[in-house]
This record gives sequence, C-alpha cells and structure tokens, in this order.
Amino acid sequence: MREMLIVPKSGAGMLSLGLGLLGLAVLLVVVAAASGQGGWAVLAVASVVTAIFIFTGLFTVGPNDAKVLQLFGDYRGTVREPGLRWVNPFYTKRRISLRVRNFESERLKVNDLAGNPIEIAAVVVWRVVDTAEALFHVDDFTDFVHVQSEAALRNLALNYPYDPHVDGEIALRSHTAEVAEHLKTEIQDRLVQAGVDVLEARISHLAYAPEIAHAMLQRQQASAVIAARQKIVEGAVGMVEMALDRLSHQKIVELDNDKKAAMIGNLLVVLCSDRGTQPVVNASKS
Repeated sequence: MREMLIVPKSGAGMLSLGLGLLGLAVLLVVVAAASGQGGWAVLAVASVVTAIFIFTGLFTVGPNDAKVLQLFGDYRGTVREPGLRWVNPFYTKRRISLRVRNFESERLKVNDLAGNPIEIAAVVVWRVVDTAEALFHVDDFTDFVHVQSEAALRNLALNYPYDPHVDGEIALRSHTAEVAEHLKTEIQDRLVQAGVDVLEARISHLAYAPEIAHAMLQRQQASAVIAARQKIVEGAVGMVEMALDRLSHQKIVELDNDKKAAMIGNLLVVLCSDRGTQPVVNASKS
C-alpha cells in the first residue's frame, strides 16, 4: 500500500455554515418561545444536529504533519496541506508527524569480528516519508524503527573488529565514516517497508566490555610502545650510519672493524635508551 495524497476543500466555508446554523437555531428557539409553536423548536434541533455534523468533518493540519483518512477501515488518502480542512464527517482521521526524529539506542553488549566482547550504541536520525506504509505495513512504526536499528547495530559489530589488526583493515574505532555509512545503509534496508527514511546513523558509544577492558588497554599500550621503539631504532640506525659516513669522509679518525663495532654499540645504547646515559671515562694507563 502506497501513500495517496489528497487536498480536501478548505474548512473556512463549512465553519461559517456551521456557525450560521447555530445562529439560526438560537433564532428559531426565540421564535418558538414567542409563538408557542413546537415546529420551530424541531427546526432549531435539526439546525443544531446539522451544525454538529458539519463540525465533525472539520480538522486542522499543522506544518510537517499529516492526517491519514479512513472510511470504515478503508484507506482513502493522506492530507499534508496545512490549514483548516473539511472532509466527510464519517472519515476517521489519524495524525502522523513528518518531522525529523532521532533516538539513541541502548548500550548493547556484543562480540566484534575477533570475538572480543564490546559495548556499542548508536544515534539514528529518521523521518516518515510514506504515511500509508508507516501505519498499515507495521504494527507500531516507532517501535519498529528502534528494534530494527538495534538489530542492524548488532549485525554491524559482528562484521568489523574493534581495532585494525593489519594495515588497511576497516575497524569500528579507526574508520568511523565507513562504519557509519554501512550502519545507515543496513538500517535503511530494514526500514524501507515501514515508509521511513534514515537520514543519519553513527556510533555514539564504543568500548570494550568491562571484563576485558584492562587487558585490552595493556595490549594497546604495548602496541604503542612497540611502534615507538620501532621508530626510535630506525632513527638511531640512520644516525649511526650518518656518523660513520662523516667520520670516514672527513677522515677525522681511522676506525677498524672492532672500533666501529664498539662505536655502533655505544651510539645505539645512547640513542635507544629510555633513560639518560652516563659517560664512562677510561682512566687506564697506556
């Protein structure tokens, strides 16, 4: 079932007619009281009943709102044009908001691609674009959006690791834009039958589960230390190579293989040590 847009007649004229009938009813009551004839009173009652019938068909539509019209259970159309409108008084009218909405999911505890337990939550921004599908294809479209979004979030966590283990691997923590786009697409695929358009979906909370958080923190710290040490060693080797080349090129001192090995060892200790080095003075007698 797809949405059918209708534009009913303006309610201003019908409102004026209903008010006129009420005024006529008051006048007829006065005439009936003055003349003592019951026929005028009957006409007054008929005018009031007709006015109430007319007022029943009046309704208003606000900006970014819609009214879904049904006649004895049959869908007759959706009114999106704002203002005072009038339709058949036997129509039932259900209001549905077209405004942009958002919600934050619960913090879910799931396993990532590597099997590590993590906590994850997401913010989803959405709106209704087809009122007929939203009301008639699912039981409660708001609850449907929440449940399907959390299901998509669980499935997303199973497809990515928390941290990248190899270069170029897409992970939850390091590739937020790619992960957010994947999450938005998966939620949209699940909600298309409910007449809902997903405008944005992004992870709002991401952390290791408490039982492994400390161990994973130590692992991250160790990885950072190893990476830093690797950079230090690469730089130290380059500096030693540069020092030996300059000593040899400028002929400052002649070094045999043993002296070069000793010098390389001393320079690497000085450059790679994480503590301040202290010189040792050779005081031996020649």
